[in-house]
Amino acid sequence: MKVAIFDYGAGNIFSLKNSLESAGATVDVITSFDVENTYSGLLLPGVGNFDPAMNSIVKHSKSSFVDFVGNSTPVLGICLGMEMFFEKSQEGIEPGLNVIPGEVIVLPDTMKVPHMGWNSLQIKKPGVILDGVEENSWVYFVHSYRVKPFSDDVITAQSFHGISVPAVVESGNFYGTQFHPEKSGDIGKIMINNFLNVCKR
Repeated sequence: MKVAIFDYGAGNIFSLKNSLESAGATVDVITSFDVENTYSGLLLPGVGNFDPAMNSIVKHSKSSFVDFVGNSTPVLGICLGMEMFFEKSQEGIEPGLNVIPGEVIVLPDTMKVPHMGWNSLQIKKPGVILDGVEENSWVYFVHSYRVKPFSDDVITAQSFHGISVPAVVESGNFYGTQFHPEKSGDIGKIMINNFLNVCKR
């Protein structure tokens, strides 16, 4: 099984690549979608800023992200990677990938921003990424923004940081976590394995 990590120049590739390889995957790091998609899955990592990341995806490839993944390649977006699934973000002016309706908004002034630390998950409904994950499991967040989907139906788990923050979303072949599974210990390993199990199908 071979998966790809899209590198938009923001770092954090090593720990994610190591987590995937520890789970048994072969990993390529790509910087363009102008390659043949021979991958079982794609990951958008979770460090960086919205506009530079979107520019890397849109302007460095003649082939579009949507054409590359189609409706069959599983995609895991982590933190910023998940935020890029949506139509737009208050962090920048570039349009998002628009594969999930909704937007990304800044965390409120009542919170310390960026929000960094461990928070528990409240599971709203069963989901692929959450298979085997128990209610109130703890995961590691580093973020200044949160997603605001058009429909709450895509939210499978949330976390409470003084406000409810969507923590896991699933829509078709797109899976997203606002937290970093590669930094979330054994619970994160379960989620990484769940995504790779989707990629094996």
